[in-house]
Amino acid sequence: MPEVQPFRGIRYDLGQVGSLSDVVAPPYDVISPEEQDRLYQRHPTNVIRLILNRREPGDEELAPYRRAGQFFRNWQRQGVLFTEPDPALYIYEQQFQYQGQSYCRRGFIARVRLEPFGQGNIFPHEHTMPGPKQDRLLLMQSTGANLSPVFGMYPDTEDRSGPLLQQAIAGRTPLVATDEQGVVHRLWPLLDPEQIAPLTALVSAQPIFIADGHHRYETACEYLRQLESRGSLPPNHPARFVMMMLVSMNDPGMVVFPTHRVMQQPEGLSSAVLLNRLQEAVKVELQLSGLSRAEEAWQGVLATPEDQVPMAFYTPGDQTWSVVSLTAQGHRLMEQLAPQAPPAWRRLGVSVLQELVLKHALDLAEKPSTIYLHQISEVQKTLREHPGHWATLVLPPTMEQIRQISASGVRMPPKSTYFYPKLLSGLVFYSLESS
Repeated sequence: MPEVQPFRGIRYDLGQVGSLSDVVAPPYDVISPEEQDRLYQRHPTNVIRLILNRREPGDEELAPYRRAGQFFRNWQRQGVLFTEPDPALYIYEQQFQYQGQSYCRRGFIARVRLEPFGQGNIFPHEHTMPGPKQDRLLLMQSTGANLSPVFGMYPDTEDRSGPLLQQAIAGRTPLVATDEQGVVHRLWPLLDPEQIAPLTALVSAQPIFIADGHHRYETACEYLRQLESRGSLPPNHPARFVMMMLVSMNDPGMVVFPTHRVMQQPEGLSSAVLLNRLQEAVKVELQLSGLSRAEEAWQGVLATPEDQVPMAFYTPGDQTWSVVSLTAQGHRLMEQLAPQAPPAWRRLGVSVLQELVLKHALDLAEKPSTIYLHQISEVQKTLREHPGHWATLVLPPTMEQIRQISASGVRMPPKSTYFYPKLLSGLVFYSLESS
């Protein structure tokens, strides 16, 4: 089972930088150029200079990575960053609003011994791409650190972790940061070995499923492999571990956003053409005329039982929303189209869209140019800006689907999950270098 340990984190000295909110940032891969500029202006030591250093005029290819490494080392020398005196866990809580309700997600940041996917009990659920991994590897080589935690989940049906986490923070004042979306992030360094031991033991007895950060996890494995190729490393060398946020899959704050699709082709598609091609694989639950009725279509998807794999299509040829569900024949067809995939995979809306709709019904050899969106209002806005495009609204996977699919060794189609809120970068760093 995974090995979970405390570590001596590197953190901002708030006596030097002031507000924690001023120096943290979202994960690098969700930061737009405009937000990158805002974060640069917010504070001279904002973590953006580490995780996504801005390319400057005259830069050669590796200059931003080298600059990030220089900032990281200089900030430690200057006391902007300090190293925890003893190994710690970092209790991390996020309080946020979603669909009019208040949620709180709580877990802890630790270091977890690396296990290559397929060779242990740490499981992915998404595919990775070489470009982002090369980018993160160059940054890791320059800084010698994990700058952002990977997001991991573990089963805890009896909620044994909840009381342990509550006990660990009781009566203690957290470090607090609020992001631009209004999410409140709280951090409690935990240095008491008697409180650390039951938490690490609990998670070390469970499989871990990667929720977010697949590229960074695989990059950490590659970084370790390169170090090992130069000579033997001690068993507990820091590079044999990765910094990871660990949250129970049963935590009430585990929210997965749907990821809807707005697609470029085939242009001018009508509901009659699409439904004719899908034939008896789907049943029409509801049809609505007009782009403005997107929210009604989504409510129709939500009202249809999940096991029928409901989804909604917007076809620009007739400006119609069609809410459909998968028939028994549709389920049989999915078995034929993806015979090696586990049943849970074939019951994902994104899997049905990929295999049955795009490849089979529309005979698209190449995936169409796609815009991925999470809010219905964003879908409507994008369709207005791209009047020839069509769209699909799909349900997000459940925690149980993620667990079953990940444990089977099969990965989901791209952009299957979007865990909200994202984990902040800048709360704590993990050095990969021996002290």
